Amino acid sequence: MSLRFGTDGVRGVAGTELTPELVLALGRAAARVLGRGPDSAGRLAASRPTFLVGRDTRWSSPLLQAALSAGLAAEGIDVVDLGVLPTPGVAAVAAARNLPAAMISASHNPYTDNGIKLFAAGGRKLGVADEQRIEADLAALVGPRPAGPGTRSGDALGCLDGDPEARGWYCDQVVGALDGRRLDGIQVVIDCANGAACTTAADIVTRAGAEVVEALAASPDGININAGCGSTDPSVLARAVLLHRADAGLAFDGDADRVIAVDGTGSVVDGDRLLGLFATDFRRRGRLAGDTVVVTVMTNLGFHLAMAQAGVAVHQTAVGDRHVLEALDEHGWSLGGEQSGHLIFRDLATTGDGVLSGLLLLDLVVRAGRPLAGLAAEVMDRLPQVLRNVEVADRDAVTGAGAEPVWAEVRAVEAELGDRGRVLLRQSGTEPLVRVMVEAPTEQAASQAADRLVAVVTATLS
Repeated sequence: MSLRFGTDGVRGVAGTELTPELVLALGRAAARVLGRGPDSAGRLAASRPTFLVGRDTRWSSPLLQAALSAGLAAEGIDVVDLGVLPTPGVAAVAAARNLPAAMISASHNPYTDNGIKLFAAGGRKLGVADEQRIEADLAALVGPRPAGPGTRSGDALGCLDGDPEARGWYCDQVVGALDGRRLDGIQVVIDCANGAACTTAADIVTRAGAEVVEALAASPDGININAGCGSTDPSVLARAVLLHRADAGLAFDGDADRVIAVDGTGSVVDGDRLLGLFATDFRRRGRLAGDTVVVTVMTNLGFHLAMAQAGVAVHQTAVGDRHVLEALDEHGWSLGGEQSGHLIFRDLATTGDGVLSGLLLLDLVVRAGRPLAGLAAEVMDRLPQVLRNVEVADRDAVTGAGAEPVWAEVRAVEAELGDRGRVLLRQSGTEPLVRVMVEAPTEQAASQAADRLVAVVTATLS
């Protein structure tokens, strides 16, 4: 068995697809590509090569972190255990220390899944070339003729140690993004998804002066991560905001790299509206580089129309924060993100950061002196959008010759919608799913079109 990189690292069911043995081999492969260890004769480099590793709160994360760390150390890499820390926290420490890093997390997936997100030195997402090199090394390690025993011993092996100061340092960096501004007087409910945000979110928001009137899903037990909570299910958060009459609610996902907000009326403010608020605010303040915002193909058509009226150019990429980051770095732009709430402030971070995004949203509300509900409603008119996930035996089959009936139906629906809507059908980058998205003038029209497409995907590919 081998692993392949998806849109956000490698991911699978912990214990069966993502086994400790496979993750140990992945650690060795990552060390060879991203690290710089002693040579095969055991001679130490001038300075000890080091790798940072963090994790979320799911049951299998300590096990897989230990396996990955063992693989790294077997190749002569010292490993610094950052403990439970959001993915952006791991990336921030890697950026500050110019070190490679790994995060053990399956983001918004259920606790039975897990994954490995790898960062190159400096906290940057891996490029395709590095991923391919790691895949090749991994295949050699676990293939029909696996590599033989290791050649290192003694102090040529890596050492494992912890860093209890990393969490506090990361919290300081996020609060510092406000440049001394305060959030005094604003009341907020947070939903930590029983994930990594439990270690940072309340501390950061409180340090900035806001009052956290309730912290939901902040008692992880290894199996309750993302379970009926967090950014994928903000319904409990919405009720709590209404109960407390709070100004806003912030819901994070399992590794806290994305956020979904709730306004004072209990309405959900998704990533499209959040990105629209930040894009227009940044443009007014002269902080939107190139007057351009980067989005993915999942972004609502209403967002594009609103940005055109606001004088903001929109650059569109494929799904995945890596593609957003690549566009930001290539063109020197400062803001991008996804409908899921994965927002990237490139001047402040190397990856999406849910808690940072939430903090900046509260700051925007305070500076505007108006409720979030009014601001979010005005920024864009959302075209009705329906998203369906269809389980399939092989998600990549949707791009094969046998999927022609699917694409014929897509073309038929697109012809009927014309310029009043659109269709997006693609395979998931992390799960055995085909995702069907339809936007149309009415919810009913979008739902009916999506049902047609789901039916043909099921008949053709399941």
